Amino acid sequence: MSNGRLIRGGTVVDSTGMHKTDVRVGEDGTVREVAPGLVAMSGEEVYDATSKLVIPGGVDAHTHLHLEVGDLRTSDDFASGTMAAVMGGTTCVIEYVTPRQGEDPLAAVEYWRSLGESACIDWSLHATFTSAVSSSVVASLVEGGITSFKLYLAYSQLAISDREAVQMLFAAKEHGAVVCFHCENGGAIDVLIARALAEGRKGVPEHASTRPAILEAEAVNRVCSFAEITEATVYLVHLSSALALENMMRAKDRGVHVLGETCPHYLWLDRRKLEGEEGICFMCSPPLRDKSDQDQLWNALASGMLDTVATDHCPFWTADRKAGIFGKSHPADNFSEMPGGLPGIETRMALMWQGVRAGLITPMDWVRTCCEQPAKIFGLWPKKGSLAVGADADLVVWDPNRPASLDYQSLHMATDHSPYQGWRVEGWPELVLSRGRVVVHRGRFMGERGVGQFVPGRVKRVNPEGF
Repeated sequence: MSNGRLIRGGTVVDSTGMHKTDVRVGEDGTVREVAPGLVAMSGEEVYDATSKLVIPGGVDAHTHLHLEVGDLRTSDDFASGTMAAVMGGTTCVIEYVTPRQGEDPLAAVEYWRSLGESACIDWSLHATFTSAVSSSVVASLVEGGITSFKLYLAYSQLAISDREAVQMLFAAKEHGAVVCFHCENGGAIDVLIARALAEGRKGVPEHASTRPAILEAEAVNRVCSFAEITEATVYLVHLSSALALENMMRAKDRGVHVLGETCPHYLWLDRRKLEGEEGICFMCSPPLRDKSDQDQLWNALASGMLDTVATDHCPFWTADRKAGIFGKSHPADNFSEMPGGLPGIETRMALMWQGVRAGLITPMDWVRTCCEQPAKIFGLWPKKGSLAVGADADLVVWDPNRPASLDYQSLHMATDHSPYQGWRVEGWPELVLSRGRVVVHRGRFMGERGVGQFVPGRVKRVNPEGF
């Protein structure tokens, strides 16, 4: 049980607007009252949020806190990753369960659930399938609160066929689940990689040239076609390019149930980063694109055509990146043997706030894409992503002018590099509550490992924009 608290004098932001109002948090860790001019009750702790914003805690719908890539594993785990998340204002993460090849997906889910017991904040799970599974497996997972699944169209060890994709979409439709897709044409990419290596083009910049935007766009079009014929709901993860975005928007216009996610690194960074001395630390898939792609992604966030912003948090130590996916016994000698993925679980909320400061999106867009929509789409609303009465008191008092460094030395992610090294931002959490408990206060972590709870997704969802 937490102490009752009154957050007074702040401006509450949600997707509908900005409201000068107070928020009362009950001893049970839920929101009890939201109204202006609330009077403190006996024994209630009062927090003055004057000149600050009050928002629901962020929901990051795309993390990899325990991903194995060849002989490597991501450098963050549930304990360190969720601590970093909450330091930046995220109070719930949805982690991707990624089974080893041939592993029973139900067993993999149980293993991930055991890993989650070390989390500092609440969490949920998506299940990844590397081949078609029976309808009974889908039903079992949905019954257990895992109502979203991921399918890859790239990476030979993970990719499924078109036939399997359509089979799984029919099964998801039957049981009310959402299917997440990694959209790249893996077969074409494999040919481009082989040609590059045969021609001696082994450097990091070739990672981008062998994964062109047209192959992301082709896969998006294919997935939207599958969603159209099955009438299933699909969620396109980490959209990176204007071409892919255009195909998703066309499908939405046709009435296809398709939702789209992008990530801060696609909004702020471009492919020139791969050419620098630290290029190996900017490899991700899809790769970083061009400035023109960034402009289109920002426009889609502002218009509501893009639904969410997540991190695809997938950090590695620099030494592991250089060693490559086969480990030190066989050091990487070309880009295809280097692991991809960027750290970002701590910096998402601040980076998106810089979009507000720059006039690219509104404060309402910020909360909609980073807090509300992820919770709605994946069945966590209104428990998460909301400050409505009865919701979990996952609450952030956001100081819109607080300066912060995005250098890795100033952050809490388990990594020795930052994609935003040297960046200084304005806007950072002053206070963070998780189910009513103070977990961050003025840059100090006050939570504890192991108190995070699994939050089951519900199939019956509040109808988010885009459905």
